Amino acid sequence: MTDSCHGTDRRRFLGFSAAAFGAALLPTWPRRGAAAVPIVAEPLFSISLAEWSLHRALRAGELDHLDFPKQARGFGLGACEYVNTFWPATWDADYLRELHKRCDGEEVKSLLIMCDGLGALGDPLAKARQQAVTNHHRWVEAAKTLGCHSIRVNAQSAGTPEEQQKLAADGLRSLCEFADGHDLNVIVENHGGLSSNGKWLSETLRLVAHERIGSLPDFGNFRIDKDTDYDRYQGTDELMPFARGVSAKSHDFDQDGNETHTDYHRMLGIVVTRHGYHGHLGIEYEGDKLSEHDGVVATKRLLERVRDELTAELQHGGLHGAKRDGETKKDGG
Repeated sequence: MTDSCHGTDRRRFLGFSAAAFGAALLPTWPRRGAAAVPIVAEPLFSISLAEWSLHRALRAGELDHLDFPKQARGFGLGACEYVNTFWPATWDADYLRELHKRCDGEEVKSLLIMCDGLGALGDPLAKARQQAVTNHHRWVEAAKTLGCHSIRVNAQSAGTPEEQQKLAADGLRSLCEFADGHDLNVIVENHGGLSSNGKWLSETLRLVAHERIGSLPDFGNFRIDKDTDYDRYQGTDELMPFARGVSAKSHDFDQDGNETHTDYHRMLGIVVTRHGYHGHLGIEYEGDKLSEHDGVVATKRLLERVRDELTAELQHGGLHGAKRDGETKKDGG
């Protein structure tokens, strides 16, 4: 899918105070000959909440899935990303309507559904691979009903890296063909195994060769196996050309509020400055030293601070080929 902002002249960035607006902002340019001041300001990027951040509360029954939009709004966030394993097994059309109603009531937007436990889309057995594709169909339909732009899936397979690449690409393309009829994207996260190898996954997505395929780079999911870690900055850089969402994974923080595993300034420099992504970054707190509530708050504060820092840096630079949620650059897919 092409970038609706592609070609927009963002080669100059007006010098204005981010602090005056309370957030990092992008200018909308005036007509030719008009005063050189921004008419409308947009966030440099937006922040959403991934449901996994609250997985302990959900599993303990302290939070109901239907209340997730309200919880997101409670953090001051206007967009949420669901995880299918927290849905009741018997959800139906009435359940979707109720969830949609609650989102509207909280003025919260549904962005995507993360789908796990539905079978391997790269299963070596053709019948099992097709069944996995079919298992995802109802989640495509649910995501469409809720107004999401994507479902997030896994590139699970077996065999040599080359064999897994072909098998995963086959299953992903089949699912993309179904999702195309619903105007929905299929995005793949680096989520363990070979999928945490940025080069392997980016090549797999390129092999799918379908406009609906994309990526969901996760800052922290670059563990290939118990003995092998892939460089998270290199991996994110390799996946960003396909990105239709970004997962801001966090675990621990130092006394200054910085994430101790990921240099957020360096990482967001890759995401925003180098690749021109200006959609939502989903908070995905996965630590255990802070409560889930405090972990989400700490991640949000860090994202907002780095957003301000990037704005100050970009005042004297330029933005190229901005990407929004659900969009990918022409060279990405």
